[in-house]
Amino acid sequence: MDKKLIEELTKKAEELSGKTKQLGESDSYSSVRAEISDVLSKIKKLSDEEKNSLTDVANELHSNLLESLKKDLNKMQNDAKLKIVKCIGEKELQEIRISFLGKKGKLTSILRSMKDLRGGERPVIGAIANEVREMIESLEKNKVQEFKQQRLKARIEKETVDITLPARHHKIGHIHPLNKAMRLIMDTFIRMGYSVEEGPEIEKDYYNFYCLNLPKDHPARDMQDSFYITPDILLRTHTSPVQARTMQRHEPNSPIRMIAAGKVFRWDNDATHSPVFHQVEGLVVDKGISFADLKGTLEVFLKNLFGSDTRIRFRASYFPFTEPSAEVDIAFSTKNDEPDWLEILGCGMVHPNVLRLNGYDPEKVSGFAFGMGIERIAMLLYGIDDLRLFYENDMRFLKQF
Repeated sequence: MDKKLIEELTKKAEELSGKTKQLGESDSYSSVRAEISDVLSKIKKLSDEEKNSLTDVANELHSNLLESLKKDLNKMQNDAKLKIVKCIGEKELQEIRISFLGKKGKLTSILRSMKDLRGGERPVIGAIANEVREMIESLEKNKVQEFKQQRLKARIEKETVDITLPARHHKIGHIHPLNKAMRLIMDTFIRMGYSVEEGPEIEKDYYNFYCLNLPKDHPARDMQDSFYITPDILLRTHTSPVQARTMQRHEPNSPIRMIAAGKVFRWDNDATHSPVFHQVEGLVVDKGISFADLKGTLEVFLKNLFGSDTRIRFRASYFPFTEPSAEVDIAFSTKNDEPDWLEILGCGMVHPNVLRLNGYDPEKVSGFAFGMGIERIAMLLYGIDDLRLFYENDMRFLKQF
């Protein structure tokens, strides 16, 4: 047994115990802990007899080591809390986290000293170390949220909206003048009991011409320059094909009272004509229908549209799908007690050939038809002098309606 070595280790242990007791709450125990670890390492190398003689010394050193770890962990927790609370920026917060919880941080340094603890002491220090880590991470998370709130508050203050300024009003659209006129026309006939029918804008030559008493060699086809897609398909030149489709869809000789509105296409483009425009067509078929019925219907319609004092006249005309045919004029101004007449629509009794071509017997039923351009009606109703204004999307024009 090396008594001299035992005496040296005993004396060193007593010195370290005294140092440990002298250190305060704010002091670091890392240097003392290193010396304690060195002494315990030397004791481990002694023989069993020498170890037995230093049992009390080793116990004291272990006790001091355990106590120093607890105090260092407690001190680290307080330091971290103080620094995080005083932290004023995210970069500084990141540096604080690394200094306490990083690979070379204070917590890692303290945990390395656990190798000199006895088996039952390690779980105690481990649990305390985990509590310290969780506390630091929780404080860091709360501080990050605080910084976010500060940034949001600063942004809100910077981007403050002056609520005393007038509100930004949303622009609300309204019905286009052509649609307004179309609705006025259709509402009148719907009140008379007419149904509203529809048909395709890309139409077959068969419905657009042939079923309306206009065979391929008929000279009346020259009246309308058409947009053909194929020799048998074109953009419809009027809404009259809807009349043919409606008759063919009904039982032969069954009553019909219908109107059809929509776009039509012809090769015209000037102040009073457009390659795309709108029409409304009407058809009535039943037993005993006469020209008097046609005249009465149109007078009711036009007076409802333009006023009860509207002057109306019927002039003989020609259309291939009606016989007899007429054009209807209204008086819109007077000069020297003589009215100025304006053509407003075309009409007539349905031609017998049209009835036959669409499955009806002209010996059993008769009918009348009429058609008008919606643009012309709208121009008269709203005082518009140029047809092209309807299609130019000029807000200065459209806002007037």
